[in-house]
Formats: sequence, C-alpha cells, structure tokens
Amino acid sequence: MFVVGLTGGIASGKSVVSKILRELGALLIDADELSREVMLPHKKCWEKVVASFGKEILREDLTIDRKKLAEHVFNNPEQLAKLNSLVHPEIIRLVEGKLEEIKKEDTQAIVIIDAALLVETGMYKNYDRLVVVHAREETQLKRLMARDGISRNEAQKRINSQLPLKEKIKLADFVIENDGSLKETREEVEKVFKTLSSLKSTKILR
Repeated sequence: MFVVGLTGGIASGKSVVSKILRELGALLIDADELSREVMLPHKKCWEKVVASFGKEILREDLTIDRKKLAEHVFNNPEQLAKLNSLVHPEIIRLVEGKLEEIKKEDTQAIVIIDAALLVETGMYKNYDRLVVVHAREETQLKRLMARDGISRNEAQKRINSQLPLKEKIKLADFVIENDGSLKETREEVEKVFKTLSSLKSTKILR
C-alpha cells in the first residue's frame, strides 16, 4: 500500500484534485467527510463540541450548523485550536482504521488522504508522499466568497487562520497548481499520479 497525503489551503481546490485522482484509480479517504461523521448528533465528539461551544451552533434537528461554528472559531484562534483538539484525534483514529481495512484488501493500492490540516497535525509524516494543491490567494478569496456566501473580509480571516501555503509547500513532494482551467489541472494531476505509480512499484509494499 502506498499512502499519499493531499492538502492545501482553504478553497485551493483539493476536492477537484482528489476527484481526478480517484478517477485515475486511487482510493480516497476524505477527512472532511469523516469530520461530518464524527459530529453526528449524540456521538462523543458531537457532545464535546456542543458542550464547548453551546447549543446555539445547533440546527433544529440537532445537527451542527457548520457555518455558525465556522463564524465562531475562525475569528478566535484559541477557539479554533480548541475545536481542532476535540475533532482531530477522532478523525486520525478513523483514518488509521480505514487504512488498516484497505491494507487487508489491497496491498497494491495507492491511497489518498485528503485533509486540510495534514501538516498542522503532523499526520503527513506517516505517509509515503505529500502533495500540496496551490492557488493564488486572490483565487482562494473568490472561491471562498462564492462557495460559502461570505464577505471578502470574512474569507480573508479564514485564510489567515490557516498555516500559510508557502509553509506547506516547503514540505511537499509535489505541488499541483490549481489556478488555471480544469484541463490544465487534470494534466498536472495525471503527471503526478504517473510518478506516484512509479514510486509505488519501487516500494516494498506491506
């Protein structure tokens, strides 16, 4: 099994890249999906988050309103760190469990771990390679404003709350530029996947 971390800044286009990688034959573990899973009503993580941030972050059906939670934590570094400390240990546990399942079924798999905070949590150190998706900050701002329906100022705060992309790039084995067309991005991803496949063939898989 060959495990690759995939990360980038907020709204850099990781989901587009992960979709292409999956189409090319990689298996995908999506940390954002897992974060939704661990925060379903009445799960342990949900209980901890609600206890820490209050019932005002809940919808009528008791699911967590991620937009309200984001507004709360992205303006407060201490609160963001607190949220991460509650959620990420559980996500890491689930990722490790899924990797064990895949290992039993397919030792030849290329597995992509798509997670925003791979570098910040140190998770990337456990994987064979790290891929960082890069987009210019102006591109990130426009995507974030359109995606989440927020102001430019709020979008800037969310970008600023994360580790700068240049710091992630320093640790990357591959950088995929995602400012251009979908065709250009796909071509870059295909090149990276071809190299990853070659690297996998030289690794003693276990």
